[in-house]
Amino acid sequence: MKGILLAGGHGTRLHPITLAVSKQLLPVNDKPLIYYPLSVLMLAGVREIQVICSPIDLPQLTRLLGDGSQLGIQLDYVEQAEPNGIAEAFLLGADRIGDDPVALILGDNIFHGHNFYEILQQNRQDIDGCVLFGFPVDDPSRYGVGQTDADGRLISIEEKPSEPRSNRAIVGLYFYDNDVIDIAKNLRPSPRGELEITDVNRVYLERGKARLFDLGRGFAWLDAGTPASLLQAAQYVQVLEQRQGVRIACLEEVALRMGYIDAAACHRLGAQLPSSAYGAYVRSVAREFA
Repeated sequence: MKGILLAGGHGTRLHPITLAVSKQLLPVNDKPLIYYPLSVLMLAGVREIQVICSPIDLPQLTRLLGDGSQLGIQLDYVEQAEPNGIAEAFLLGADRIGDDPVALILGDNIFHGHNFYEILQQNRQDIDGCVLFGFPVDDPSRYGVGQTDADGRLISIEEKPSEPRSNRAIVGLYFYDNDVIDIAKNLRPSPRGELEITDVNRVYLERGKARLFDLGRGFAWLDAGTPASLLQAAQYVQVLEQRQGVRIACLEEVALRMGYIDAAACHRLGAQLPSSAYGAYVRSVAREFA
């Protein structure tokens, strides 16, 4: 499976902050926002990942993450001149995806919950169609909403419905088989001029090949795309990290636990951050595995 991390756009909901810096580089407690979606793809076992970003943000992101080899993964960067819809990611990444299935995650989405590794591994296996992820919300009319039957198959998708048929928002994490490339190529822009991910999902729905996995209670999904939600995400991460003594979305730890790097390599990465608590944590994790 190949991965796409969509980190494009102009971050207009965060202006004026994002007039000078990429949204994906803004801090969520002790690490940049982009660490959180990248860690999800790594936990899913995806090691070849395309980062789609605007040309102006490309130098900053490559300075932060490089080619990914230090984490045992491969990162490629694809420029998106203008944000023309989420589904454009499949057109920009088609050559690198090849004949493989693909996982797409939005660059401002944060996920955390028990058994998340198992959930990702379970749902990435033998994909025939698409696997979407649902999360219960109080205000479903703000989101794309999925309704399922007793077997978890999607029976309807509504975009920001005035009278929602369920309270399950479809979040910014998607698993697709390789048909998604041809589907995206045949999309027409929506009235707002974008290639909509909801239209991709509806094609799979019409084919009877769309499934919604409900993340449910005990799980956290945060969209850090506004000042308020960015602050809430930082507070959530801070409380959990202080109470539990662990780091959420520590890329070095994920790489080590997934077997992408060894303890010595992990320790070297931590040693490059000698003055920060984050670096000390990376070194402590490496010592556990030494």
